[in-house]
Amino acid sequence: MIIAAQHKIHIPVKKILIIQLGDIGDVVWMIPAVWAVKNAYPQAQLMILTRYPNAEVLLDDPHIAGFFQVRPEKRIKDSLSASFKLICSLRREKFDLVIDLRADDRGAITSFLTGAPLRAALFYPGLTWRNRLFTHLVKPAPAKERVFGAAEQSLQIIRGLGIKEGTSVPRITVSAESQQKVSKIIQAENITAKNGWVSINPFSRWSYKEWGKEKWQQLAVFFWQKYGMPTVIIGSKEEREGAARLFQNIPSPVYNLAGLTSLRDTAALLKMSRLHIGVDSAAPHIAAAVGTPTITIYGPSDWRDWAPPGEKNKVVFSDMNCSPCYKKGCDGKGRSLCLERIEVNKVQAVVEELLHGD
Repeated sequence: MIIAAQHKIHIPVKKILIIQLGDIGDVVWMIPAVWAVKNAYPQAQLMILTRYPNAEVLLDDPHIAGFFQVRPEKRIKDSLSASFKLICSLRREKFDLVIDLRADDRGAITSFLTGAPLRAALFYPGLTWRNRLFTHLVKPAPAKERVFGAAEQSLQIIRGLGIKEGTSVPRITVSAESQQKVSKIIQAENITAKNGWVSINPFSRWSYKEWGKEKWQQLAVFFWQKYGMPTVIIGSKEEREGAARLFQNIPSPVYNLAGLTSLRDTAALLKMSRLHIGVDSAAPHIAAAVGTPTITIYGPSDWRDWAPPGEKNKVVFSDMNCSPCYKKGCDGKGRSLCLERIEVNKVQAVVEELLHGD
């Protein structure tokens, strides 16, 4: 195990595995690092390991030669069997270089079990046993030199291997096949919008990141009355019923597409949207990465760490002194007062700023 701010790779690199076992947003934000590695080793085969189904946002990326996914299993026996098969598949590839982009146990153990001669990750002072599973650890920059931005977590590891990034902005490739599939869904749902439509994701895996129901309703009415733009809801199958209840009996057209698209096709759907508005979850990251203007509503999480860069991407956050607090709701009760106090007119003002002259 070698710990340094900068390493040099002295072995031939023909096969590379990048491990990112985080959420969908983490997978989106590793794209600049993936591109940088591929540009540094253009002749090498580069493969990705993610949790299922997060790799779907990368399926059309020409930089990536193959994918492995960790699938959830309900029974311990099935989980152990799937893990064994995954490790066997990874070992057969005979990777020369494995890069783990997170601090989790599974990524570290998987990296070690691949048998790759060079295994790299970020050094974490308190994780002694985990650190020992890697051959090369990148020493993080001092806190005073911290660089904000979601891509930085991955890029600092890549730089530590002597690889220079070309960009810190992720871009998702959308295939013509996905666009055609989504166009058929739009036709089937009878979505008509000569002025375009606004996509929204009102839901998050964590309720403490969600905004008020009535406020989303008011926004939908605002889009229709001022811009003649209907609202399209995106989300998971589990969120479809909640989305239907959320927009009952309001005087504007709202189309519920939650659960109707795969993660891969959601990227195509968001690319067709004129504007995307959502809470802190995966959808705004995907929308920005396909080039759609975004507005993300933040509460206890720090927008400086996660907000998509660029003038087309805006954030709305609370002016409460305690925000961001990084907590799971006020007093651990699943509610965030900082979010509840963000008024609709504050979001509307940002909408008008983005759509003015568009």
